[in-house]
Amino acid sequence: MTPADVHDVRDPELPGRLLTIERDALIPLLRARPDEDFALATTACPGWTVRDVLAHCSAALIRVVERRFEKGVFSPESNDRDIAERAGWTNARVVDELERGMTEAGPVIAKAGGVLDMVALGEWVHAGDVREVFGEPGAYAGDGLPHALTLLARITREKGHLPLHADLDDVDEPLRLGEASGARTPARYIGDAATLVRLYSGRPLEGTRYELAGAEEGELNIFGW
Repeated sequence: MTPADVHDVRDPELPGRLLTIERDALIPLLRARPDEDFALATTACPGWTVRDVLAHCSAALIRVVERRFEKGVFSPESNDRDIAERAGWTNARVVDELERGMTEAGPVIAKAGGVLDMVALGEWVHAGDVREVFGEPGAYAGDGLPHALTLLARITREKGHLPLHADLDDVDEPLRLGEASGARTPARYIGDAATLVRLYSGRPLEGTRYELAGAEEGELNIFGW
C-alpha cells in the first residue's frame, strides 16, 4: 500500500481499474454456476437473491455507461424497478449486461470528476456479497482490495466522514479515513482489511475479529444499505 497521504489525490482511472479487476474474476465465476445458484438468498442484502444483486449492479453500470441519471436514480425505488425490468431475462443475459457495464463504465466514471467513484466501490462490495453467498474465498478482498481501500479512504475524506486510523493486519501501511482536520479525535481500528470494508459497507460481521475504539459500528457505514 502507498502512504496514507496519497489517498487525498484522485486517480481518475482507479474506479475503472477496480471494475476491470473484479470483472475478470467475477464473470467467469458466474458463468460457471448453475441457474439455481442465482436464486440463493443474500445475507448482506435482505430480500434480494444473488440474481437481484447482479441485476441491480448491471442496471446501475449501464445507467452510467448510457449517462441516464434521471431524478431518483439509485434510490431504493429505482433499484427495485431495475430488478423488475429484468425479471424475464435469463441469468446469462444479466451476466452479459454486467460484463458490459464493468467493461465500459470506467471511462465515464473517470470523466465525471469523482461524483460516480462510489458506484465502482459499491459494485465491488456487491461482488463480495455474491462471493460470500457462494462460499468463495476472498469476499470483500482479492486482487481489487488495494484499489478499493484507496477509493474508500478518499471517499470518506471527501464526504467529511468521521476520522478513523486503521492498523490493518494484512496491509503494511496504516490507513487514514474520514475528515482529517475535524475536531473529533480519530477512532481506531485494528483488524483485517476485509472486515474494515464490511464495517464501512454495513455488511454482516459474524465470525470476524477486530478492535474498534472511539466510534460505533453503525457510524462507519457510508452506503446506508
